[in-house]
Amino acid sequence: MISIKKTAITVLLFVIFFMSACTSEAGNDKTVKNVPVKGIVTMVDLGATRCIPCKMMAPILKKMEKQYAGKAAIVFLDVWVDPKPAEYFRIRAIPTQIFFDKKGQEVYRHEGFMSEEQIVATLEKLGVK
Repeated sequence: MISIKKTAITVLLFVIFFMSACTSEAGNDKTVKNVPVKGIVTMVDLGATRCIPCKMMAPILKKMEKQYAGKAAIVFLDVWVDPKPAEYFRIRAIPTQIFFDKKGQEVYRHEGFMSEEQIVATLEKLGVK
């Protein structure tokens, strides 16, 4: 009887794990396919809501998102929740910021905390005012 319960629990845990992995992977594919945003300069910040430098950047990214609305896309992807973007963009550390031009070509990559001034300067080099 105990053996049957252990087997049932093991199977249930496997099914739960498998289902969550499949759901997570599908969501990541959609996220990765949406970056860079077509026809607009895009900055993607790959990090995690629980990493200290990422937390320090969060208010800066919110401000940049409002300031550049309609001019540039500012995207945050939590790679601890969804690891697929980290693999896809081949990042080595978080946070990592990747800038894409309007054609969707990667033009600049930065690892670590990035200040508001650095973000603004990079966006201006890409023609965003």
